[in-house]
Amino acid sequence: MAVQTQRIPARKRRPGGRLAVLGERDFTWFFLGYATSLVGSSMAPVAVAFAVLDGEGGSGGAGGDSGGGTALGWVMAARILPVVLVLLAGGVIADRLGSRRVMLGSDLLRGLVQALFAGLLAAGHAPVWAMVALVALWGIGEGLFMPAFGAIVPDLVRRKELMADANTLLGLARSVSTVVGPATAGLVTAAWGPATVLLVDAATYGVGAFALARLRRPLRAAAGGGESMIRDVRAGWSEFTSRPWLWITTVQMGLFNLLVWAPFLVLGPLLAQRDLGGARAWGLVMGGYGAGAVLGGLLLLGRTPARPLAVASVAALAWALPSGVLAAGAGLPWVVAGALVAGAGSAVCGTLYNTTTQKWVPVELLGRMTAFGVLGSFALGPLGLAAAGPLAGRFGADAVLLLGAVWQLAAGAVVLAVPAVRNRRWEEGPDS
Repeated sequence: MAVQTQRIPARKRRPGGRLAVLGERDFTWFFLGYATSLVGSSMAPVAVAFAVLDGEGGSGGAGGDSGGGTALGWVMAARILPVVLVLLAGGVIADRLGSRRVMLGSDLLRGLVQALFAGLLAAGHAPVWAMVALVALWGIGEGLFMPAFGAIVPDLVRRKELMADANTLLGLARSVSTVVGPATAGLVTAAWGPATVLLVDAATYGVGAFALARLRRPLRAAAGGGESMIRDVRAGWSEFTSRPWLWITTVQMGLFNLLVWAPFLVLGPLLAQRDLGGARAWGLVMGGYGAGAVLGGLLLLGRTPARPLAVASVAALAWALPSGVLAAGAGLPWVVAGALVAGAGSAVCGTLYNTTTQKWVPVELLGRMTAFGVLGSFALGPLGLAAAGPLAGRFGADAVLLLGAVWQLAAGAVVLAVPAVRNRRWEEGPDS
């Protein structure tokens, strides 16, 4: 009888249960709004880039280069820097006010920014300084949104065994948007100009805000307020560092972005141009990565490993493949195959990390824990992007990519050797 009772639930989940999480009304509303806004968000960078490069900014640039690479660099940096600066404050605010309020405000802010941006472009009065200011506000909205997003899923899913499926579907939405969004943006920009794309993005943020407003279930709001924000950040840091499984995996991801992913993004196109046939080849490689991420999400849907962090750490080893095959001088089919496997690994790794954090961290700390995790994971990425070219010039692009691949395998082995990562089981409850 004991064996029977264990098998029946598993059998029920396989045919119709993999999408059972869509039976959770609040999650379904949130998923639809988030997926819609993701498509707009993935379209917008294409429009912004062409707005700058095509000289849509008018005469506001310095030295007549408002439409050139220098101006584009300023605009891109103006979006990223506020995200990093606001993340920790966003985590505190999410824990104090509740995730839905913060995300609703972020969607409204970003939608307003994109509508203003579209209006300026359509009117032909968008100097570079104005674009920098607008994308900085956009970045502030994103920095507030990210920690709140990491904390909201437990509030939306009543059946906690479905949290992994919820995160898998959200990851699938991200993967699909990275393929659909840029392609759509290119077509729309070519036909009607970047202002139209930004107006569409503003509308998708409106859809996201509408979905958040439609949520019925009373969501958790932290009992915030008494302590200063700095004390809340310090308290959050103390809680973060007290969880070895959390800070160790965050350090691993931070060094991965520095040593593996950033060099791959910079040097991959260079080697594709040199050895594989140029931009078309690189498009196939990144398309393979996106397809792998979708495939990995579909394979994970309806499954919860007994030791999720161990499985996530094994999946993360796949990130060594694209850099390794490029460094080895393999042909295009092998590079695309490596990217496909890495994409699948990224979907599995990201979903399991998000789910375990939401399950094992007390809800009143989730905003700050997410903020520290995101900051630690991505803070070194810009340094890796800046250093990849000079290091390749000194040591060779192949050597830099090979170092990253070896590092990823070695770091994965070290992380798997940590008992707090390897032995932590799904059934364990929140850390106290």
